[in-house]
Amino acid sequence: MGMPIVVDVCDADVDASAVDHVFEWLRFVDRTFSTYRDDSDISRLARGECALADCHPAVAVVLRRCEALRRETDGYFDARAAGTLDPSGLVKGWSVEGAARLLERHGARNYSVNAGGDIRVRGCPLPGERWRIGIQHPTDPTAVAAVIASNDLAIATSGAYERGAHVIDPHSGRPPRDVLSVTIVGHDLATADAYATAAFAMGADGPRWTATLRDYGAMTILASETVLTTPGFQRVRI
Repeated sequence: MGMPIVVDVCDADVDASAVDHVFEWLRFVDRTFSTYRDDSDISRLARGECALADCHPAVAVVLRRCEALRRETDGYFDARAAGTLDPSGLVKGWSVEGAARLLERHGARNYSVNAGGDIRVRGCPLPGERWRIGIQHPTDPTAVAAVIASNDLAIATSGAYERGAHVIDPHSGRPPRDVLSVTIVGHDLATADAYATAAFAMGADGPRWTATLRDYGAMTILASETVLTTPGFQRVRI
């Protein structure tokens, strides 16, 4: 999917084959959902070359969840926002959650999975320690905007500083203005990923919406470099 993926397992009793299974799963996700591959199910479906029933069942599962999130976010998260079918705003987090479940099935209790800045951590990197995650500053690649720490957390960030203006406000058809990045933290990475995309698409109105989220925290960096956080984010911030 055009991103670096790092898996860190800190359990000495977990066989290395567990990580092999994780990357087999991620390769399956790439073959099925990548918009960069002409032969993926999602690319063929978008071009009308196949029906949903002809795709892997996981495609229907993901698209149903995308539709539920579209309704929940008043249309700001929309798998068709850019004029074509692209559920990547959910799939990346969804795939990492699947990787985490695979690791746990193989006995992992202390791990981190990082797919291009979407991160799932659980347990401890060292006995008694919490995982520490730096959120990249959107205007300075050598700096972090915040550091958070947790023993069980999902972290997703949406912005234009890595891939350009790829997030579109579905209501205006244009990239959002007045916002540099949105980071969402919570218990499910697929949901956090979609929420981050939606809040970023909202532009300057995003912080008002993220303040209503009950089980997820948010940090928004506006174009003025004003940083706005919710109590849920502050609870895990160092």
